[in-house]
Amino acid sequence: MTRRQLLAGVGAFAASSPAFAQGNQSMRYTALALQTVCDAVNQDNSFEDAHARMDRAITRVQQQIGSAKGFLKGFNGYDLKLVVLPEYWMTGFPLKETREEWQDKAAIDMDGKFTEKLAQTAQKLGVFLCSNHYENDPNFPDLYFQSNVVYSPSGETVLRYRRMISLYTPSPYDVWDKYLEVYGEDAIFPVADTEIGRLGTIASEEILYPEIARMHAFNGAEILLHPTSEVGAPTLTPKHICKKARAIENIAYVVSANSASIIGTPVPAASTDAMSTVLDWYGRTLAEAGTGETLNANSVLDIGALRETRRKTGMTNTLSRLPNQAFSTPYTAAKHAPPNRTPHGQMIGRMEAISQQQKVIDSLVAQNVLK
Repeated sequence: MTRRQLLAGVGAFAASSPAFAQGNQSMRYTALALQTVCDAVNQDNSFEDAHARMDRAITRVQQQIGSAKGFLKGFNGYDLKLVVLPEYWMTGFPLKETREEWQDKAAIDMDGKFTEKLAQTAQKLGVFLCSNHYENDPNFPDLYFQSNVVYSPSGETVLRYRRMISLYTPSPYDVWDKYLEVYGEDAIFPVADTEIGRLGTIASEEILYPEIARMHAFNGAEILLHPTSEVGAPTLTPKHICKKARAIENIAYVVSANSASIIGTPVPAASTDAMSTVLDWYGRTLAEAGTGETLNANSVLDIGALRETRRKTGMTNTLSRLPNQAFSTPYTAAKHAPPNRTPHGQMIGRMEAISQQQKVIDSLVAQNVLK
């Protein structure tokens, strides 16, 4: 069963694998961070054209996963069971579009045709598929959320996580009181207990915030799925360093998929490319992709070995040594970004978002937290 209650409409997912049930038996399979091109809908002037482009993106990714499944099985002998897609892989991100325009052409419904096609993709190919996309929610009609959604080989939605930290895109924290009223605390950092292990997700730049990954680890996550669209570089970037840190401090695998460029916008296409990666719980790189569309960021995960490591005593078992009560008072007392940035469910503009951020910075200076 899922460790945490997921969002409305998501049922409990029972693991049925014998290896999962026995716990101490090794469970190995291939995980893939699919580095694929994002063909952005910013270039489309109508929602019909945008939706047609999004539909083509899903079809293209279906074909890429299908070919990867056959190739990797022949290469290493293990079944491909987990695929992570890049951040906003079928739409790109809003540039000059208003909230209404972007919601109309780029945000998908929780139970609409695109969701159905993604679920069918996971079912047809027999994989757990993690997609990051913009999503409408009938409980918040004037907002859209950036969501990480995991579809199972049975076609079920087993995990829905809404990005918590975002400067411009709405988040649950912006409508905190109502969001908790609608979905409850268990929906904030959900973890899916599945036949391939316990899955948690992190969206894009949230990899920079240790608390996001830690909350998922506290709920049992063993594999952190990280859709991202970020600057690739021949040297370590802040996000790439943090991927390693999140793996080490949470004793977890990290599967991070980056865009293989974003086309169809004024931004130079290859500004986001390369560095998709699979890391083990020591932060070691098991696989990493170069530039362009590629399946090279794939590796065999050994969940049995991970679980054995987590149960061992010693200095490296960081999860068992956390003095959480020492942290609770300072965390509660600290006044940083306040909740309910948009309490009435109305999306704010970019300038207002920056203004609100400046107020937080000024407050931290007044508190002598910042000089």
